[in-house]
Amino acid sequence: MMDKKTVETLKSKLEEKRNEIKTELESFAKEDNKIKGNWDAKYPSKERGNKEEEADEAGEYENLLSLEQSLELKLKDVETALSKIESEIYGKCERCGKNIEEERLMAYPEARLCIICNK
Repeated sequence: MMDKKTVETLKSKLEEKRNEIKTELESFAKEDNKIKGNWDAKYPSKERGNKEEEADEAGEYENLLSLEQSLELKLKDVETALSKIESEIYGKCERCGKNIEEERLMAYPEARLCIICNK
């Protein structure tokens, strides 16, 4: 069992990570008011020109969608970890139920599995 100071340190790390992810998402996406945790990438709004520019915009949008999905998943993991802290079940492996190694949580505070189960 982790001491309260360690849990508070990890909670701060998670909150900081959440803010960083949200800031990055806000730079190119808008949070969906209807679906919690869902973001919608904004289509690049450059002036329409030739077909090549339109293709570039479509490619850029595809990259943004991929990044959006990746960041949404990271944000979900962070939110889940913060929720577990509030529920006092943080730090337990979701697969085997044992405590996740403190070193692992310090490096990756949103970890859901212990090192053994993560292999």
